[in-house]
Order: sequence, then structure tokens, then C-alpha cells
Amino acid sequence: MNTELAIYKVVAGLARTLPPPAMATLCRGVTAAIPLFDAERKRLVARHLERSMGRRLRSDEIGPAVRAVFASYARYYTDTARLPGLTGEDVDRGFSYEGFTSIEDSVAAGKGTVLVLPHLGGWEWAGSWLARVPGYEVTAVVEPLANEGVRQFMHEWRESVGFDVLALGPGLGGELLRRLRANHIVCLMSDRNIGSGGVAVDFFGEQTELPAGPATLALRTGATIVPLCVYHRGRYNHAVVEPPMVVEREGSMRADVTRITQDIAHLLEMQIRRAPTQWLLLQPNWPSDFT
Repeated sequence: MNTELAIYKVVAGLARTLPPPAMATLCRGVTAAIPLFDAERKRLVARHLERSMGRRLRSDEIGPAVRAVFASYARYYTDTARLPGLTGEDVDRGFSYEGFTSIEDSVAAGKGTVLVLPHLGGWEWAGSWLARVPGYEVTAVVEPLANEGVRQFMHEWRESVGFDVLALGPGLGGELLRRLRANHIVCLMSDRNIGSGGVAVDFFGEQTELPAGPATLALRTGATIVPLCVYHRGRYNHAVVEPPMVVEREGSMRADVTRITQDIAHLLEMQIRRAPTQWLLLQPNWPSDFT
């Protein structure tokens, strides 16, 4: 029996059938208990919070702040689980935004758009809105999952809400180049590097690696890099779209990719600092996290 898949299906089913307030209450209760049973996860989340806040948390702050992160995760997951049962009009009613002209202008330019995002707030709601309301061609790149049943479930779930899903793996770069040249929007989660091919940057005052993909794709295609972040604001998933980044060749390809990726890191810091407890980075992300 695929226990992990069964859990995903039960939670998704509840999210689609229970009234949102009831589901939110249930999830808050479940997620509030996670730090009690996973001390290492609590420690890791607290470290990420301290990085993003730029200070040490007092002992009386750690518990509430960590619980707020898991409450944000519950909101993200239940909102996402509801998406397949919603119409485009429903998605639009639950969405607000600012700075959207950056995306409109990029699409009008016709060279493709690379959206760079942190794992924060309701990013999948934004992807569904882009595909179902203005009707853009949207591709999201996701982490490959070892559990084949869960992978297939998540793939079908995401594609049912309007956007294509591609997993990291061999041949991905060529396919993304093709889609950008066809003027698609490609969404790249950029605050965590998975596998090889990362670029060393300073991120919240500490060296780590972030993905080279956004800079590499933009330099090779002329696509526009548009930073985007989606926050939970009341009943809305609220997108803040930043002005497009400057992407120019100045030296070697490697040097340019490193420079642009460092610029992305600074933008991610700004986005995350607006709402640190909505940053859903629950995995190690710096070398010191493993010590």
C-alpha cells in the first residue's frame, strides 16, 4: 500500500469537500503539532527565520514563529488542493496582484518570460491564475519525487489547473529553451538548488548555491526575467510582480550567469523579508545546515 499517496489523496479530498474555514482549522491543529514531534525540523525552520529576519530569535519567539511557518504551509497546501475543483472565475476571485504590467510587457515582447519565485505563499494559485484568466502558456518546473504514485498524482493535479509541469532531469534545458522561444512563461522556484549545476552566491549573508537555470535560459534566449512573489493576504493570494531584471552579456557566460544569479539572490531576500513566516523552505539550504 502506498501510504504517502493515500495521505495526499485524503487531505486533497478533505480540502475540496470541507468548508474552507473548517479545513483551515483542521490543518492549523495538525501542523501546530509538527514541531512538537520533529525537533530537528523545528531547529532548521528557526534557523531559516533568523536568516531572513536578520537577527536571533528570543526563546519566547521561536515556538510561535515556527508554528506560523507551518500554518502558512497548511494554507498553501489546502488552497492548492482546492484548485482542481474551482473555475477560472473562482480562482480570479481569490487572487489579487500588483505590478502585473511587467508580465504583460514581457509577453508582448514575444521572447519568453522566466518568472523567478521563492517558495513563499500561494505560488501555485498564481500559476493557475496566469493560465486560466489571461490565458498564457505556463510551464512550471518541479522537483522530481521518488514516490512514483505521489509523482503521478501531483503531476495530474497540477496539470488539471491549467499549467504544464516538467520535472528536473535530463533534457529539461532543451525543452525549456524551446518553450521560451515559443513565448511561453516558465516558472522557476529559485531559492533552493537541487542537484548539480548551482551557482555560488551570498544569500542572507551566507554562501550557498542557487539554481543557474534562470540566468542561463534568459541569456540564451533573450527571455525576460520577472521576479514574482505570492503572499497570503486575508482570503487572497496576492502577487507582487517586480520590474524585470537587467540581463546583459558583459563577459564570459559563466561570469554573467554568476552575476545575474547573485542579483536574483538579492531580490529573493527582499521578497522573503516582507513575510518571513510565509517562507516555506523546510529543507537544508546552506552548508552549515548539515553541521
